[in-house]
Amino acid sequence: MTTKHTTGTLSRERLVKAAQDLHWKHGVAATTPRQVLERSGVGQGSLYHHFPTKRDLSLAAVTRTVEEMLESARSTLLASSTPPQRIREYLFHPRDAVAGCRVGRLTADAAVMSDSELQNLIADYFVELIAIVTDVFAEDGMDRTKAQQRATAAIATVQGGYVISRALGDPQPMADAINGMLELLEQKSST
Repeated sequence: MTTKHTTGTLSRERLVKAAQDLHWKHGVAATTPRQVLERSGVGQGSLYHHFPTKRDLSLAAVTRTVEEMLESARSTLLASSTPPQRIREYLFHPRDAVAGCRVGRLTADAAVMSDSELQNLIADYFVELIAIVTDVFAEDGMDRTKAQQRATAAIATVQGGYVISRALGDPQPMADAINGMLELLEQKSST
């Protein structure tokens, strides 16, 4: 019984991971169950046992992606260094700028944005991320309103960097956006 449970859990995990990767590369709408099966190496019976519909699989994969991305942000932004160091580390966190943000790219996916539950996952991700970054700015003594504005600007800079880098097929716009944002933040801190 334990082996069957473990095998089932491993199959489910492989399916979710495959869907996450395919969603990042192709989007939710364009990802087919066949692609997920091929990528995961799991049998069709396991797919439909764990996820009776494509939407069920998409919901599990998007939920996992949001959780992983928030955990990554928390590990950087809630570290023990100073608030300015944490903001800097968040902005310079290694990213595949040309591939795009695993969550941000989903905002352009009609299958996600037309499904209120999936859309809410994406919205909640950004609300939570803005709150975390706001807390870091506020921890450094900044007024909450200004902290939220800066947090939103920092996150929008990263998301915009992804969009431009992806459009141009070049990671340099992300680097330029991050460096420009950091310069603005440092100028504001010294005035």
